[in-house]
Amino acid sequence: MKTTPYFKRRVLEGRPEVDPVWCERALKEYIRSEVQPEDGRIRFWIYIPARRKYLRVVTLSDGETVHNAFFDHDFTP
Repeated sequence: MKTTPYFKRRVLEGRPEVDPVWCERALKEYIRSEVQPEDGRIRFWIYIPARRKYLRVVTLSDGETVHNAFFDHDFTP
């Protein structure tokens, strides 16, 4: 999985509840995706049964390089 320095530094270190395996799965098994109009980054959502929450994974515009990930408390499928 390709990642940005931000993801390695801020997400993995600052959000230990986010498993990188889930981020990788989100890019293949997402339930919804959308392009952010302001910068072309792509949002992917996946449901994580172990947490009973939806994880939002944001990639760069290439759709492969993971930039951010967090549990999205406002997401409604």
